[in-house]
Amino acid sequence: MKHEKIGPQHLERKAILYVRQSSAHQVLHNRESSTLQYAMRERLSNLGWSRIETVDDDLGRSAAGGVERAGFDRMIADVCLGKVGAVAAREVSRFARNSRDWQHLVEMCRVVDTVLIDQETVYAPRDGNDRLLLGLKGSLNEYELDLLRQRSLAARYEKARRGELVVAAPVGFVKAGDRLE
Repeated sequence: MKHEKIGPQHLERKAILYVRQSSAHQVLHNRESSTLQYAMRERLSNLGWSRIETVDDDLGRSAAGGVERAGFDRMIADVCLGKVGAVAAREVSRFARNSRDWQHLVEMCRVVDTVLIDQETVYAPRDGNDRLLLGLKGSLNEYELDLLRQRSLAARYEKARRGELVVAAPVGFVKAGDRLE
């Protein structure tokens, strides 16, 4: 299956499949997500790549920022060196949940002519319309993360207001009924 945005210059370089889940709990319990992400190899193969590298070093690491992601950094380095024809993930939100990392990836792909691929389509960052769409998707992913944080904090606040919030005792203390000792 050929795609009009994929040229011979892309196929002669390797494709990178980026696989990520935010927490160790997700890695252990959301097996279907992992299966679907690894299945993107077949999509890359169908699009014409024979050399596909899977980067899954960041499994269990959040993309929200503040956590070093060696796999993401290595992927960006390979893109910058012009070794990569395509960067793929099942969902673009797998790449980054903060604008800085996302915009950096999109810009580097634009500079070296690397396409971005997800389960829905192929994006060519050199195309203005694709770049706009990628920017919007990145902004929406970041907003979604903020919304999830706000909902979580609101729920925690409501539990505390009702006296139902259970908090572990600080190190060195034990709960004795309603008191900490």
